[in-house]
Amino acid sequence: MPTPPMGFNNWARFECELNQTLFTTTADAMVKNGLLAAGYNRINLDDCWMASQRASNGTLQWNTTKFPDGLPWLGNFLHTKGFNFGIYEDAGTLTCGGFPGSLGYEDIDAKTFASWGIDYLKLDGCNVPTQSGLTSEETYKYIYGTWHTIFSNMTEPLIFSESAPAYFCGEQNLTDWYSVMDWVPSYGQLARHSYDIATYGSGNTWESILTNYGQEVLLARYQKPGYFNDPDFIIPDWPDLTIDEKKSHFALWASFSAPLIISADVPSLTSEELKYLTNADLIAVDQDELGLQATLVSQDGTWDILTKSLSNGDRLLTVLNRGNSSSDYHISLSRLGIETNQFCAFKIKDLWTGDITQSHSAYISVPNIPAHGTAVLRINLSSTCGGIVPTGMIFNTASLKCVDGDTNGSTLSASCDGSNGQVWHVETGGKIRNLAKYSQCLAERSNGETFVTTCDGKDKYQQWKYYLSGNIVNFASGHCLTELENGTLGTAACQQEANSQVFGLPSGVEVL
Repeated sequence: MPTPPMGFNNWARFECELNQTLFTTTADAMVKNGLLAAGYNRINLDDCWMASQRASNGTLQWNTTKFPDGLPWLGNFLHTKGFNFGIYEDAGTLTCGGFPGSLGYEDIDAKTFASWGIDYLKLDGCNVPTQSGLTSEETYKYIYGTWHTIFSNMTEPLIFSESAPAYFCGEQNLTDWYSVMDWVPSYGQLARHSYDIATYGSGNTWESILTNYGQEVLLARYQKPGYFNDPDFIIPDWPDLTIDEKKSHFALWASFSAPLIISADVPSLTSEELKYLTNADLIAVDQDELGLQATLVSQDGTWDILTKSLSNGDRLLTVLNRGNSSSDYHISLSRLGIETNQFCAFKIKDLWTGDITQSHSAYISVPNIPAHGTAVLRINLSSTCGGIVPTGMIFNTASLKCVDGDTNGSTLSASCDGSNGQVWHVETGGKIRNLAKYSQCLAERSNGETFVTTCDGKDKYQQWKYYLSGNIVNFASGHCLTELENGTLGTAACQQEANSQVFGLPSGVEVL
């Protein structure tokens, strides 16, 4: 799966109130209203589709009241309409809704799903008993690894959506969550990494969207073509969301190259909702073949600025206004990682309006971003501009504090405030250059202190490597950048994904 999936799932909107008619009418509506043509070509069943007991031969059975014609019939119906067909099961003894789980039946269930014309499995993680001699994290790895092995031996393996990480997020010690995230990209094509998005009518929906957004920004290092972090469903018809909040939700997920799985009453979607859901420019960003997840340039409590590179060389700028009033925003090209000079010319496309402007300024101005709104710009650089350097925040993914170098030579772990001292260029060769003091780079002393000093490309104490574990390792000492209890930074012997040593870096940095 080289790009993230797009489609429909019933759960967040309808939960267990699913039946055959829901999926046939949804499919017909998606054809009629242009969602299928826009790329939403998957229809996935979630929990509560099955009978309460397995058949005598051990196979799963569908609920014949809800699905009188059967799931093979439904799969054939969807295929003739141009959709792929996906399903839900659970890694444990029971699903979250109390129906038969797949533990101990993995092989027979995989064959059953394939025989029904299903090509996508969302595997939840409720009711998973810890296996003898294993930790909880090791148990999930063993069970999900079993499914991976089964799929790998199939002629046409199913796409594997893993929910294992969601059962380890939010703990005070995030080591197990990080450990699960280490292995899910090797087993499947996408993983639900954290909380369920708010279900219909539950309230506090904007807060739920921001919560899942906040989890997503911690995990960019794992994403690559063929594996995508999944912050959960797109929910366009929740009544407590403003239209700007709905559009922000979609824009942020598209900027992440996240799965775009709609959970909504599709036949009742308004023309305004369908317009943003089928925005070809934003879908192109989501489906960009580089598969990069946009990362934070800066964050100050009101403005979140994200960027990433696209496959044709363009640079994406996404600006989220968390504030309660509309406002303009201005940003320098250098903060976006664009190496410029006075002759740099570029085009800016507003992905909401389609308007294109030309500029040779060192700054980009984004006017009138509404409260809880998100602007998305695609920047096309001419040959007169320089290259792109991965640029943005370096932050601890447990404390959410930023590495700050705009001090008197020392480095701090400080509350993120959007200042240039908390924005870094991560250059080829491992130098980490501070934007506020552009001639100075992050370095380590032999006693484990970190500081900023005049950049020297030959000094191995100024060279750093970034690993999938989130560790930033000094080339000279082999020690890990560490957030210390007194609010400063230093280095220490690397541990197993300890909270104090896991950091997020800008998109485009090489991950080892």
